[in-house]
Amino acid sequence: MITKGRGIARGSATGELLVSDAPLSFLSGVDPESGVIIEEGHPLKGESIAGRVFAFPQGKGSTVGSYVIYALARNGKAPAAIINREAEPIIATGAIIAKIPMVDRLDPPLPTLKKGTEVTVDADAGTVSWEE
Repeated sequence: MITKGRGIARGSATGELLVSDAPLSFLSGVDPESGVIIEEGHPLKGESIAGRVFAFPQGKGSTVGSYVIYALARNGKAPAAIINREAEPIIATGAIIAKIPMVDRLDPPLPTLKKGTEVTVDADAGTVSWEE
């Protein structure tokens, strides 16, 4: 299966899907040393985003979140790719400077896929694909 969207940060990556219906602040929401979500009250608190395709609606919070995404990449703990419902400047900037493939505005939207489904994000083509 394949769905098309808008490519934000160039590149392609494959990994296990981690999906959240809740926005995330990377500043104080993700530990840049481990890649673990630490935001109080977030439904994925305790999950690692490292090496996974991380799908969430959008970011929230401080512009320093872009630097946290970059720090995750420098520490080898960044997501393999990012999928947003609607990209906003903080996450887009972080993905670009960290060289993390990113797409948004998928049409049709990402269906309900199980955590751990292997997906490929090709931000150059603006696509997300997976096997059914």
